[in-house]
Amino acid sequence: MWLTAECRTIVNSEWTVGNKCRRSARSMRNQTASEEDRTPGVIPAAPWRVTGVQALPGYRLKVCFRDGIEGAADLSRLIAGEQAGVFAVLRDPNLFAQVRVECGAVTWPGGLDLAPDAMHDAIRQRGEWVPD
Repeated sequence: MWLTAECRTIVNSEWTVGNKCRRSARSMRNQTASEEDRTPGVIPAAPWRVTGVQALPGYRLKVCFRDGIEGAADLSRLIAGEQAGVFAVLRDPNLFAQVRVECGAVTWPGGLDLAPDAMHDAIRQRGEWVPD
């Protein structure tokens, strides 16, 4: 998994200002835009940072990135498969619908998250990301 509970930023091409992304009561709500949970003074610079996410039927997501790329993430095989592991909890439609953007990544309550760079690459190439 990509995002840790601390979500420490790195001062490099990924962020224009180094800082620590803090979770707050506001970021724990169901959010669809990173503008709402951005730490003041931290400006994401990487094109693969997620700026918006929306839950769709069939364990799919609509995902928007900082560079304007938009597309779908089909998580149905990941969530419903025998090898779902920690993602099996997302079979609960109510929990799946609680998807939000936190620190530029797609996240759910309980610390589940998706790697935004891999998702961005696939969506840029094919318009859809289907994780193995």
